[in-house]
Amino acid sequence: MATDTDTKPASELEPASESSRAAEVYETEAYLRRGLLRLLTCGSVDDGKSTLIGRLLHDSKSIFEDQLEAVRGASIRRGDERVNLALLTDGLRAEREQGITIDVAYRFFSTPRRKFIIADTPGHVQYTRNMVTGASTANLAVILIDARVGVIEQTRRHAFLASLLRIPNILVAVNKMDLVGWSESVFTEIKRVFETFAEALSFDNVEFMPLSALLGDNVVHPSKNMPWHEGPSFLRYIEEVGVPDDLDDHHDRFPVQWIIRPQSAQWPDFRGYAGTIASGRIRAGDRVRVLPGNRETTVTNIWIGEEKLEEVVPPMPATLELADDIDISRGDMIVDPNNPPRVGNEFEAMVVWMAEEPMRVRKKYSLKHATRDARCIVKELRYRLDISDLSQDASANSLELNQIGRISLKTTKPLFYDRYEECRATGSFIIIDEATNNTVGAGMIL
Repeated sequence: MATDTDTKPASELEPASESSRAAEVYETEAYLRRGLLRLLTCGSVDDGKSTLIGRLLHDSKSIFEDQLEAVRGASIRRGDERVNLALLTDGLRAEREQGITIDVAYRFFSTPRRKFIIADTPGHVQYTRNMVTGASTANLAVILIDARVGVIEQTRRHAFLASLLRIPNILVAVNKMDLVGWSESVFTEIKRVFETFAEALSFDNVEFMPLSALLGDNVVHPSKNMPWHEGPSFLRYIEEVGVPDDLDDHHDRFPVQWIIRPQSAQWPDFRGYAGTIASGRIRAGDRVRVLPGNRETTVTNIWIGEEKLEEVVPPMPATLELADDIDISRGDMIVDPNNPPRVGNEFEAMVVWMAEEPMRVRKKYSLKHATRDARCIVKELRYRLDISDLSQDASANSLELNQIGRISLKTTKPLFYDRYEECRATGSFIIIDEATNNTVGAGMIL
């Protein structure tokens, strides 16, 4: 672990050496056995998301000397009084100049206990769509709140999106406690307000934590300034929080991406179906069903390259060989015959609108679901959701950028889908503008 830098001035911060960092990370088998946690930080602008990640990386000795020197130089050019650790994640020039996060910044680091992929998402309202991108695969959402201002609309917006996207763990990190005199009563009041709002949301696990990302209090090391807080530090929490098993043995879903027919001397009669398994677990010898034809067959072999495997699990790419010669094309799906997905071309979904041009009812769009492409129309906007109080506006006839609503869709081809709460991989889709080819909406099937 890092030495305690909480009280050191910026000029005395010491980076990890490349040799010590490499020795910690690359421990072959012991390293590979550690679990992976995907987490994102979200909240309003200037709540300290990037600073928290920068402090975490620094104090856990997870950055190299040249990285810290680059940040130190950028801090001097900006006129900052101390090394601005937020710049470790704000990689775009516009971000560093403005001191904000615009795009989703991904960072990887590890400790002896666990590996992490961190998505640092932007706080401005106009970049809410970027938060949805970062949240789509997260196991933990860290919602930061500025202790001086408490719960605000953007806090509620990100909390609702975390609920909508079924992120299983929520950590509400009340930051900048140093600016409110380390007050327990301020922390307690913010916790009460958030809990009241969250009663209407679907959270499995919500925890609360006070900290100061700028000074390092309760980030890697427990804070001496908040003896009233008896919980773990931020690092200890993310090392120990439970992560749901990604393996879903009830929804075997293999969207077909490509048909492999090498027609070579080595593989004269080979026919394989390539793709990335989206959910479940498929083994050689399993009985499967191919949609849309509903033909059943048996998986004879599973390949990754020229290596034969006994089973494949998400998110492994693989090629399946089947016992029978079945007409299969890109966009078809190989599934568990005892628990197949729904098949249909009309369904309802919650959608986050991600384009400057408003969503229009009856307009034709393209839709991408797993490996299947189709055209679609929005038949009806059931209601637009007001994030501030979760009220439903049934009179709305369009969705603007970053707005959320429940819609009814009809597609030109049948989709093989599950409800999003049952299976993320086959319960989600994107809507594409046919004229610009831009992604304009992200949907979760209800």
